[in-house]
Amino acid sequence: MEDDRSLRWLYLDLNSYFASVQQQLHPHLRGKAIAIGPEKVDSGTIIAASYEAKAYGVRTGLRVAEARRLCPQLIIVGDGHAVYSDYHERIVAEVWRHIPVTHICSVDEVACRLLDNENSPEQAIALARRIKAGIARRVGACLTSSIGIAPSRLVAKMAADMQKPDGLTVITRSMLPHALYPLPLSDVPGIGRRMEARLNARGITTMRQLLEPGRSRAGSAWGSVLGMRLWHGLHGEDIAERPQQSRSIGHSHVLAPQVRDPETARQTARRLLLKAATRLRRAECVTKNLTLAVRFESGRFESGRFESGRFESAGPLSTGPLSTGPLSTGRESGSGWHASTRFEPTDDSFPLLDALTTLWQRLAAATTPQTRIRLVAVTLNDIRPATGTQLNLFHPHRTRSRALAVAIDQINQRHGRTTTIGHLPNPRTALIGTKIAFTRVPDRREFQD
Repeated sequence: MEDDRSLRWLYLDLNSYFASVQQQLHPHLRGKAIAIGPEKVDSGTIIAASYEAKAYGVRTGLRVAEARRLCPQLIIVGDGHAVYSDYHERIVAEVWRHIPVTHICSVDEVACRLLDNENSPEQAIALARRIKAGIARRVGACLTSSIGIAPSRLVAKMAADMQKPDGLTVITRSMLPHALYPLPLSDVPGIGRRMEARLNARGITTMRQLLEPGRSRAGSAWGSVLGMRLWHGLHGEDIAERPQQSRSIGHSHVLAPQVRDPETARQTARRLLLKAATRLRRAECVTKNLTLAVRFESGRFESGRFESGRFESAGPLSTGPLSTGPLSTGRESGSGWHASTRFEPTDDSFPLLDALTTLWQRLAAATTPQTRIRLVAVTLNDIRPATGTQLNLFHPHRTRSRALAVAIDQINQRHGRTTTIGHLPNPRTALIGTKIAFTRVPDRREFQD
C-alpha cells in the first residue's frame, strides 16, 4: 500500500509545441507537414516540426534546405513568437485549474507536485486526463501533451518522453529502476554527448550499468555531486533541487544573407545590447562584463591577421572611464570571434554601448570591410542585484543618462519598439523581435523592447 502512494510528481510535456500552436491557429495546416523557421532563407535552421514532418526526418536544428529535400511538401511557417508566449500562459492557467504548478520548466513543460489526496495511481491518472481534456476544451484540441507520473521529478520527466504524442505513463517506486533499463543513457536529463562518452570510458554503457552500481561509483563517474543526485533521482528519491540564479543575459541574431555586411552587423549588435540592457533594468540588476561574439559566413577571418589559427593581439585596449581592467584578447573559435571587457557595475545603456563600441573596434581591426558576418551575439555577464552594489560616484552624468534609458524603456512599453538610442539607417535592425527559447519564456513586456 505504501507503493500506491509513492507518486509525487506529474510532468506535462506539450507535443511539438510550436508547430501545434500554428496548427491550432490555422486550421488549413492541420494534418500537414509543417516546420517553424525562416520562410525565405534556406540556410536557416528549423526551430520545431510537426509530427507529420518528423515522419520524414525533419527535426529541430536541421537546415531548411535539407528539410525541404527530405519533405518536398513541407510548409515553413515564420516567426510570431508572442503567440507562443500567449498560449503558454493559457496552458499554465488551465493546469492551475486542476493542480498548482510547482515549476515552469520551459515554454512547453511544467512540473506539478502531487498532494497526498491525489498521489495514488488511480487518482493521478484521473487528474492527468482531466488536465488533457481541459487543455483541449479551453485552449485548443491541437495542443496535445504527454504526461509522466512518478515518485521523483526526474523520473516523471523521463516518463513523459516514453509515449509521444498524447501519452500518459505512470512509473511507481516498485517499478524502479527496472522500468528505466531499456532506455539509452542519453534519455537521462543531464547526460549529454560528453558525459555519455565519459561514462562509456568508465565501462558504463547501459542504463542497467548506471543504476546497478553503488552510490560511490555513480558519484565518481561524474566527478561531482551531480552523479549522486541523478542516481538517487533515478531510483525515485525526491530530492529538492538547488535554486538556480541567472548569471547572464544575452541575445543573438542570425543575419539574412543579403545584409551580412559589418555595418549592419554592428547596428544589430547595438539593438541586441539595448534589449539586454532593458531586461537587466527590469530585473533590478547590474552587470560588470560584456561579451561580443560573431560567427562568419566563410568560416575564416579575411584580414590575414591569423597565423596557425591564433589571433595576434595588438595589446590591451581600455574602455575609457567605465573600464576597471583591460579588454580580453579577441579570439578565433572555429568560424567565429569573441572578446569580453569588464567595467564598473552598471545597468545604464549608454556606458554599455561605449563598451560595445570598444569591442567592435577590436573586431574591425581583425577583419576587412568585405567580411561577411552571419551571426551576432551580445551577453551581459557577472550579473548581480542592484541593491547593495556600490556604484561609481565620480561620474554624475551617468545618473542623467540612466534616467534617459529608463524613459526610453517606458516609451517602448507604451508604444512598442518605436524609440532607441542612436540612428538606425538600416530598418532591418529594428525588426529584431523577442524569441522564445525552449528553456526560457520571455516576460510579456519583452515583446515591446
